[in-house]
Amino acid sequence: MPELPDIELYLACLRRRIAGVRLIRWRLTSPFFLRTVEPLPGEFVGRQVTDLERLGKRIVIGFEGNLYAVIHLMIAGRLRWRPRGAAVPGRIGLAALDFDSGALLVTEAGSKKRASLHLVRGRAALAEHDRGGLEPLAAGPGDFAGALARENHTLKRALTDPRMFAGIGNAYSDEILHRARLSPLQLTRNLSVEEVARLFEATQAVLREWRDRLIAETGDGWPEKVTAFREGMAVHGRFRQPCPDCGAPVQRIVRAENECNYCARCQTGGRVLADRALSRLLGKDWPRSLDEL
Repeated sequence: MPELPDIELYLACLRRRIAGVRLIRWRLTSPFFLRTVEPLPGEFVGRQVTDLERLGKRIVIGFEGNLYAVIHLMIAGRLRWRPRGAAVPGRIGLAALDFDSGALLVTEAGSKKRASLHLVRGRAALAEHDRGGLEPLAAGPGDFAGALARENHTLKRALTDPRMFAGIGNAYSDEILHRARLSPLQLTRNLSVEEVARLFEATQAVLREWRDRLIAETGDGWPEKVTAFREGMAVHGRFRQPCPDCGAPVQRIVRAENECNYCARCQTGGRVLADRALSRLLGKDWPRSLDEL
């Protein structure tokens, strides 16, 4: 799923292409993509883009007349930039927005159609799409600590809960926790003051570094390969590969469709965390430490 750095990358590229530009037409090719019809898509046609912003993991395109298109790419949704009138891909295409400057295509790989487009009128209606999470790059240390203390969850769950923090998902939460040297299963209310400060600093540093890096690497081009697995990540997607800091093999916890990656030596004092499925299968044979592993 595109997360805060990826969404900021898309927005940076969109600002150069459609800010102040007129929408010519919609081409909606998937009946599952458009979730609301008030206002109607036709009301946006002929209007210029006035705002481009991020709402959590959503991309918001604002138009003249206080109209907004809210795009949530979910897991497999992606944006493509093509010449005006370019064909929408048959199997994965969801929609195209034709502007004077070119066509913004929305695609979604896979059979599960989760990506969504909501059309709304006014800031009050737009606010209904805000899950309420704290914006991590705009927050100060006190607000960050307060958000952590509201509920008692594991750090992995807290960072990825959109009601607690906006824009952080599976990939960058792994990177943040590795940078902070904290276990993904540590409970928020068990954190010391020093650990909260360390987590705040790691959150800000990781998200800013990856946002700036992705924007710099893309330059004037378009991000054709937005992925949760980036070259240069410390632990995410690097199961069994050496930790870049200590050399120990990166571990993982798998639950449903999600995978949590961490370094046992850097984050858990050498303890291998139980994988809910595999540890039950192995029982007493499950390795409790890196030495046993």
